[in-house]
Amino acid sequence: MQLTTILNHGYHFPRFVYPHARFGPDQKSIEIAVRPREGSAALCAGCRRPAPGYDHLPERSFECIPFWGFLVFFLYSMRRVNCRRCGVVGEEVPWGDGKHQLSKAYMLFLARWARQLSWKETAEAFHTSWEKVCAAVAYVVTFGLQHRTLAPLRAMGVDEMPYAKGHKYLTLVYQIDPHLTRLLWVGRERTVESFHGFFTLMGEELAAQIQLVCSDLWKPYLQVLREQCSPALHILDRFPIVSQMNKALDEVRAAEAREMARAGHQPLLKKTRWCVLQRKDHLTPQQKFRLRDLLRYNLRTVRAYLLKEDFPQFWNYNSPTWAGMFLEFWCRQTMRSRDRADEENSPDAARPPSAAAPLLQGQKGVLQRRSRGVRDMEGANNHARRCSQ
Repeated sequence: MQLTTILNHGYHFPRFVYPHARFGPDQKSIEIAVRPREGSAALCAGCRRPAPGYDHLPERSFECIPFWGFLVFFLYSMRRVNCRRCGVVGEEVPWGDGKHQLSKAYMLFLARWARQLSWKETAEAFHTSWEKVCAAVAYVVTFGLQHRTLAPLRAMGVDEMPYAKGHKYLTLVYQIDPHLTRLLWVGRERTVESFHGFFTLMGEELAAQIQLVCSDLWKPYLQVLREQCSPALHILDRFPIVSQMNKALDEVRAAEAREMARAGHQPLLKKTRWCVLQRKDHLTPQQKFRLRDLLRYNLRTVRAYLLKEDFPQFWNYNSPTWAGMFLEFWCRQTMRSRDRADEENSPDAARPPSAAAPLLQGQKGVLQRRSRGVRDMEGANNHARRCSQ
């Protein structure tokens, strides 16, 4: 079986034929001659309509997909046509585009591999240059932007990605519909103005069709989504919520540690930051013992830690109604803990006679308060579980 037979079977163009194929002068490449089929008219590259011939240009090579380690080139003398609309221009060939030295099939081939490997690795694997891989990717991206359709769009996600040193970010918008996942838009920086550019491109009619939006807690994103997609269901990323909760807990711990240091109390909160912030399965044995000793005292840090440990139950709800009830109950518990802390810090509050007294309160009272809070939480969770069943 000859190579031209394979080309006619898998890469056939009706207006052109492959007369022959031969090895190149260096014996490391394959040159495939291409000529117009007899009686076929040339197409104008501008309007893509048949036009009479004018003359021929010098022979030109188009690099194609390598074959068994050999570089493959199409050799063709392009015709110029005298078009009534466009004047004297070059003809359009189905395997090439403009002045690109690579064929369309080879540019698509390199762009697909560039999604799996780096551009340098792709160039080395197929014995080409980094510049050609870059040109192939640019051609495929430009073609996709010119021929893309944004509709229908039901679900979208927005996120940022760093691209340079010094906190330089790009804003990325994705379509995350069940049947289609793709990148829709990339904007420089993560500001309100840059994100507004996506909705300007999309238009009000298409923006009104969005039913689901996913994002993190970045304020410019929240502001623009509130303005443009207020009817849509907004789903927040779990990681920034947990991160903000850990940040608030660490602020409570640090503030209480400073207060205890100024009052000359025993430094119980020293070296306890990661004990209260890390997940339980990531704690070392020493941190577990340290956390166990810390939970004996009725500190604001301990109460905040217990609220943080109760919050992961929120992720187990499938019903938005019951998730909202749990969140409302959890927020009430948080407000009670804050009010209790304000009462303890008020100037009218009774001060214990010794410095260690606030840290060594009666174990009976502490256990009663903790057990009562646990029973309340368990009762609410059991009620929600029974109702959901």
